[in-house]
Parts: sequence; structure tokens; C-alpha cells
Amino acid sequence: MKTLTAFALALVIALPVAAQNSGLRRLTDRDDLFGWEAVGRLNLNGGGICTGTLIAPDLVLTAAHCAFDDATGRHFAPGQVLFQAGLRDGVSVADRKVVQIETPPEFAARGAISTERIRVDIALMRLETPIPTALADPFALHSGDLRGSEVSVSSYGRGRTEAISRQRSCSLLWRDQGLMAFDCNVTFGSSGSAILAREGTRGRILSVVSTGGKIDGRVVGYGMELDGIVDRLKRQMRRDAPAPRASVRRLQAGSGRSTAGAKFVRPGGS
Repeated sequence: MKTLTAFALALVIALPVAAQNSGLRRLTDRDDLFGWEAVGRLNLNGGGICTGTLIAPDLVLTAAHCAFDDATGRHFAPGQVLFQAGLRDGVSVADRKVVQIETPPEFAARGAISTERIRVDIALMRLETPIPTALADPFALHSGDLRGSEVSVSSYGRGRTEAISRQRSCSLLWRDQGLMAFDCNVTFGSSGSAILAREGTRGRILSVVSTGGKIDGRVVGYGMELDGIVDRLKRQMRRDAPAPRASVRRLQAGSGRSTAGAKFVRPGGS
């Protein structure tokens, strides 16, 4: 198996040297945040964080390695991950618990970083209830040709965990064999961030941050092609969705009102 380091060196060394893009803007004010509310912080059980992005009112796209409990090697249990949409300095537009997680079956939670692992380092998380689009407008996936090499990223990360930091412009370095590399400013906590490419009037999701590192002093992030894999995860999610529990109505003699009943979440969504 070719390791990421060998693969990256083989491709990046051949690239022309360019200035490292490092300009980050902290989205602190409500006006700054407008249009970016669908980006949120994922609080993982045990204290870790990742970044996730809404692609539907009840679906968060992130990295697969953000979906696993290190202690068990299994997906976090329902309720152990909290998505905070548009979080800034303790205030979010909406908080939702994650109740279902899907990752590709071939993703190895405890596997070594490799090109094969990055290609499938993608996860979908279903929220307990949808977040209204009036509060957070989901991002669509990129489709069609990518014109130019300029992309952007908005994320949380080490040293900037309390508000989204947006890098308006960074560069796609290469894309090949289902992988991408970019010089966006990513760090711990940026895992799962959406790499956005301009399409129409709004950015669309081109890739998701899987990992990063430095090569010859340059910060390089790595992600995957999304073509087909997100649809596959949606099919898995529909297949694995828990069946609704039937409610039982208990009536008191002489009363037409129930005294108890099961509560359940209606399945469905995107």
C-alpha cells in the first residue's frame, strides 16, 4: 500500500513553489456569519471537535474519522455527537444531537493514513430534528467542470474553536485518482470541513478535509472526490434507519383521552 507521505511527495515536489495562503477571517458578527450558518462545530463525546456542513436540513457532511469513538472503534452512539450550526462565541443558530451515522464499509476507523483511506474518509450524520432553512441554508454538492483552481474553506480548529474562520481564497493543488490536495489553512478540528468551489452565486462542496500536513514548509490539506460516495451513504442511511415504534394508547374507563403513549421520530428526510 502506498502511504500518503510517499504519494504526496511524489506529486507536490513537482509543483511550482507558491506563497502559502494563510489569510483567515473570523466570522464573529451576525452579519459576517450570514450565509455560513450551515457550517457548524461537531462536539464529539469525550471532548474532541470536528467541523461539519449541512447538505440538507437534517444531514451533516463530515469526515468519517470524526464519526468513531476511539475507545470502542465504533460509531458514536445516538446523542453522543452535538452539531452546533453557525456557532460563534457560545451562541449557535441551532443545536441538534446526531441520531444516525453512516460511513463507507471499507473505511478502517483505526487504519493508518493512506491514499485508500482518504478516498473513503467521508460520513453522513442525521440530526434528531431538521434545522429550518430560514436559520441555516444547506450547501449543495459541486457538479460539472471546475473552472480555475481557487477554492475556499470555513472551519473550526485548534486555537479557533469558538467561531468559524473563513479562508476566502486558497488553491487546489492537484486532483487525481479520487484525491485532491489544497493549500488551505487547516489544523486539528478542521477535519470534516467542506472545501467549496464557486458555482453560480454560491460556493458548492467540492471535497471534505480528511487530513493535512507540511511539505517543504507548506501546509497541504487532503480530501476526496465526492462523486457517487454521498449518494451511496444516503442509500445506506435509508436502509439502516430505525423502524418507527408503534404507539400504544391506554384509555381510562369513561375517558376518551390517552394517559400514555410512545414518542418516536418520524423516519425520512434526505
